[in-house]
Amino acid sequence: MLETGLLSPELVDGGRAEAEANGEGVLDTLVRKGSVEPSVVTMAKATYFGVESVNLGDLRLRDEVIALIPRHVARKFNVMPVGQSDSGAVIVALSDPSDIDSVDGLRHAIGKDVEMRVTSSTDIESSLNRFYGNATRDDSGIAKMIQDITEGEVEVGGLSGDVADDTEAIDADAPIIKLVNQVIVDAFKKRASDIHLEPLGKRFRLRFRIDGVCVEQPDLPKRLQAPIVARLKIQSGMSIAEKRIPQDGRINTNVGGKTIDLRVNSIPTQHGESICMRILDKSGLRLGLAELGFFADDQGTFERLIGLPDGILLVTGPTGSGKTTTLYSCLNYINRPDRKIITVEDPVEYMLAGINQVQVNEHIGFTFANALRSMLRQSPNVIMLGEIRDLETASIAINASLTGHLVFSTLHTNDAPSAVTRLIDIGVKPFLVASSARCFMAQRLVRKICKNCGAPHTLTEKEIQPLNITPEQLQQATARKGKGCSECNKTGHRGRFGIFEIFLVQDEVRRLIFEKVPANILRRKALELGMRTLREDGTRKVLSGLTTAEEVVRATVSEH
Repeated sequence: MLETGLLSPELVDGGRAEAEANGEGVLDTLVRKGSVEPSVVTMAKATYFGVESVNLGDLRLRDEVIALIPRHVARKFNVMPVGQSDSGAVIVALSDPSDIDSVDGLRHAIGKDVEMRVTSSTDIESSLNRFYGNATRDDSGIAKMIQDITEGEVEVGGLSGDVADDTEAIDADAPIIKLVNQVIVDAFKKRASDIHLEPLGKRFRLRFRIDGVCVEQPDLPKRLQAPIVARLKIQSGMSIAEKRIPQDGRINTNVGGKTIDLRVNSIPTQHGESICMRILDKSGLRLGLAELGFFADDQGTFERLIGLPDGILLVTGPTGSGKTTTLYSCLNYINRPDRKIITVEDPVEYMLAGINQVQVNEHIGFTFANALRSMLRQSPNVIMLGEIRDLETASIAINASLTGHLVFSTLHTNDAPSAVTRLIDIGVKPFLVASSARCFMAQRLVRKICKNCGAPHTLTEKEIQPLNITPEQLQQATARKGKGCSECNKTGHRGRFGIFEIFLVQDEVRRLIFEKVPANILRRKALELGMRTLREDGTRKVLSGLTTAEEVVRATVSEH
């Protein structure tokens, strides 16, 4: 790079000795001394690496460009987003194209390819301050607290990697405790559903899952990994002496006047114990069926089904698809003084007023099946079973539904018709499934368009094709898309709702279940009888301006 013709050999040689003495690069020394303009160094780097140079001071960057890289990521890798290529790669300005490790780290952090442009380090710093705000300001509070701990080299309040299991001896004002509390507060304020603390080789990564997507936060100090994990294990009632096996615990705390529960899990990894905390906000469960994402026609159908006196209704989908929230909302809807409702859960996630909730305990033999048998002696009208896992549990639940009880439960299947074959596969007789089942409903969660920055959007061919949107549908469409704003953290999305596939068990379907036909034949019959698939329901919501085509495609599989 020093032989590009932009810098004379004499000038370079003159700065070499001083650079070596100060432990810095020759070019940095020449710029610091004023021997060469930063723009000349930028041109030299651009010529040497064969990339374009850019003057950030001349650019007016739009909000959607800034949103391509979160602030903490841009500062961590000292880069500035300046655009996006036709291929989807993020175009970034940086001062050192030779730092391949940082470029690779940036690609991993944002999940996209990167195209480089070269600029000066002073341009990078001034642009970061101009577009992202001053480095000392961080709306999460975590970065500032980490900075205080790191710069002050403070003690960690008696917590170390070999902590005694003695919560009485821990100072409540200790910096580690404050930092852990700040992480929880910030996660709650950002509407995170999960907090992930992940030990990597040289990093202690912190991520929040917001609207179903993991978002990186400022890394926690690696040297504080052991005391932070120890603090969380003590707080959640785990053994800090045991580091070889996974553990589960629970934290009950108050944030901003709201009581929240955190379900905590630790698992040993190669670089230490990884912690995941699921945030259970009790106030956030006050949902009506409309808020779940039902359109009026589907909501009417579902309200009729959950008002039946008996039968079984199964909600299906993968982990994290909102099944439990749907069931709780159903119970809230039908919860009246003249009905006795009992739930069996592992664990009880939310406390519901007026409902008897039972938590299983496998360690003492109090299983789903045992709890279900006992609760039937309580003469309930409605039973909610957290999950059907085996033949014994399924048989008791189905028999309960055939003897005058309304039963809600969940299954892990990809679509609604597959729930039938799943029950038969675990050993339930086909005639019992056909006689007891009222409805199988599959669901997924998609992100809502931000109400603050959502604007009318013309669907492109790339968005139309996978959803099979017809010209007639396009004429009636009111599609929208979020531009990205402070309310939605520049994502264009805020909150989530469901898309649904409601499979009603009608007479023709019962006959096919009796005959033990494959799931694909059941699915074909369900479609003939008017069932909308997950993707079709999602498409309706794209055309109504509630979510985006990308969200629906991401959450559903192609039907062709």
